[in-house]
Amino acid sequence: MFNKKMWVALALVGGLAACGDTVVEQAAIGGAAGVGTAALLDGNVLTGAVAGAAGNVLLCQTKPEMCN
Repeated sequence: MFNKKMWVALALVGGLAACGDTVVEQAAIGGAAGVGTAALLDGNVLTGAVAGAAGNVLLCQTKPEMCN
């Protein structure tokens, strides 16, 4: 069902729940998780970075209680 790449990708996406203290930190954490996930899934790393950064900032700003 899930191959090794999918499990690693899920673990990296879990990193999106780790908010930083500032918007810049939140973008960096999300961007790093997005790059790692895109690289493992043979996707576009630039798109992964942008999507990860935007997603983490959005999550941390709208639902801070979900962040660690």
